[in-house]
Amino acid sequence: MKAVFQRVYDAKVEVEGRTVGAIGKGALVLLGVVDGDTAAEAALMAQKIANLRVFTDDADKMNLSLLDIGGEVLSVSNFTLAANCSHGRRPEFFKAARPDVAEPLYEQFMAELRKAGVVNVQAGEFGADMTVSMRGEGPVTIILDTEDWKK
Repeated sequence: MKAVFQRVYDAKVEVEGRTVGAIGKGALVLLGVVDGDTAAEAALMAQKIANLRVFTDDADKMNLSLLDIGGEVLSVSNFTLAANCSHGRRPEFFKAARPDVAEPLYEQFMAELRKAGVVNVQAGEFGADMTVSMRGEGPVTIILDTEDWKK
């Protein structure tokens, strides 16, 4: 499972001009489910994101997590994170999990965030063409990959 974590002041996602998810201070998370991912990866990614210490404390040090600040999460499914760009100019998406596998794991990821204590978890619309807007803070952008943690 792959994710792009962006620390934000606020973020929203729209589908066909209507807002389907919006948050205040917290994180915009683009989530890609890849072949072989299971419930274990969804739980691991959610725990990592909920507890990642990337928000500043009173000393302006990145010591606080989403849980510490009462931060919110806007989760947007993004199969293109599984792109293979190693040859040619057109990415291949063979490693992206099929929608019938990816959607339940995406939903579980969000349930695991809530279970971890993230109070407000909003979502895009799985499989839709979405417009994502955010006001980044920092900027702080972190790429996470459960495959890297297995090594």
